Order: sequence, then C-alpha cells, then structure tokens
Amino acid sequence: METRILTSLAIVVLALGRAQTHQPVYEYQPVYGAYHQPSYYPELSYHPEPAYYPEPVYHPQPSYHPQPSYHPQPKYHEPGAVPACAGNTTKPWCLEDQEYPMYEIRQAAEYHYEKVLSLYADVADLNTEFSVERPDTLEEETYLCPSETAYVRPLRAKNTEGKWRVVVNNIDVHYDTLTQTARIEECLASEKACPLVPECYDSKCLQKSIYHRFLVYDPYDQYFPFAVETFKLPAACACLLGAYTIDH
Repeated sequence: METRILTSLAIVVLALGRAQTHQPVYEYQPVYGAYHQPSYYPELSYHPEPAYYPEPVYHPQPSYHPQPSYHPQPKYHEPGAVPACAGNTTKPWCLEDQEYPMYEIRQAAEYHYEKVLSLYADVADLNTEFSVERPDTLEEETYLCPSETAYVRPLRAKNTEGKWRVVVNNIDVHYDTLTQTARIEECLASEKACPLVPECYDSKCLQKSIYHRFLVYDPYDQYFPFAVETFKLPAACACLLGAYTIDH
C-alpha cells in the first residue's frame, strides 16, 4: 500500500517537473536608440535618382583674330619712300592709290578732331572752278604755249623736300568731309619753241610752278599724325623769249 502511494507521488512530481520545463518564459528587454517604423507607413519600393545638372560643354575660342575681309590692311612704306601708285605715273602726285589708308586717317582724325580742324582751316580748298577763265574757242586769242588745265585732289604727293606724303582727301569726319583741291596747268610742249612766234625770236615754252600747302597724314607719328607741308605743283605754261636776231 505504501509502495503504491510513493509511486503515485513520484509520477505527480515528475509530471509537474515536465510541465515546468516546457512552460515558456517571456522577458522584456528594451532596445535604446533603435527606431522601428510604424506599421501604417508602407515601405518605399523604389529609390528616386538624385537631381543633378550636367556639366556645360565649353568650345575653345580660336587664339587668333582674323582681319575683316571688307577692309584690306594698308601697306606702310618707309617714311618718304616711293609708293606703289607712283609706278604708274611720272607725275609727283597720285590721284588713285590702292594702298591709301583711309580707315586709319578717319580714326586718327576723329580722335584729334579739334586739332585737325585748326590745321585744315588754313588749307581748306576754295571753289577754284572759275579762278582762271580761258576762251572757249581759238578765234579771238590763244595762249602762246599749249597747256592742259585740271583740278585734282591728290591722295599722295611729293613735297618740296622730295619725300612722298599721304595727303588727307575725301575723309568723312563728324559729318564733315575733308577735301583738298588744287588747280594745275601743265605744258604740252615744254622746252619747245612757242607757236605763233616769229622765228627771229629765240623762244621756248616754260613750265611755271606754284607752292601748295596740304594737310598730310604720317602713320609713323604716334602722338599727332597730322601736319601741313609744302608741295610744288605746275601752275602755268609761259613763253620765254630770247634776244631778237636779224638773219640776212
């Protein structure tokens, strides 16, 4: 009887031990510093690309500066040297010049406008169209020596010192046009006997000249490239008579 009771108590104790062994134990361990996203915010399923701006593409500029095609660069010669336009004429002036520095003269005249006007006032051209009247026909009178008269505006000319200079002509500056006109008269038969003069007289046609003052441009003067210089131009054709001789 006692043995059965002991056996039953052992079974009960063993069952309680097993029950206590399989009973789960719950413990609360707080984690500090951790953030748990609430369940009501859905997790993002994509990753947006960051916004950026592309680097600009630079095109390198050429290291040279081409000259404009509409304005050729003038060719400067040595001071007083014979220009290229003088090769087409035997006269000491040029009425046409492919190398005439018109653009440079205009720029310098605009920069020194007041000084240029003061010089130009002394040499400003006058209306010399009818300064010398000649007969329209040869019925009444004629000149002893034939000549040719013209009114010219030289672009280059040789001064009294024998040096070629650039003459300021046809230059537009501040709504003004700078021009310089000269009347010339050239003998057509220089050093020849005068027509209509008896042979008993020793005669010959002689070229007369006069001095003109022109406003010139000097590209080598960096301070004030303008000056007034003197030029010798033909002005008349005269007949020179010698001694009277009687031949028998």
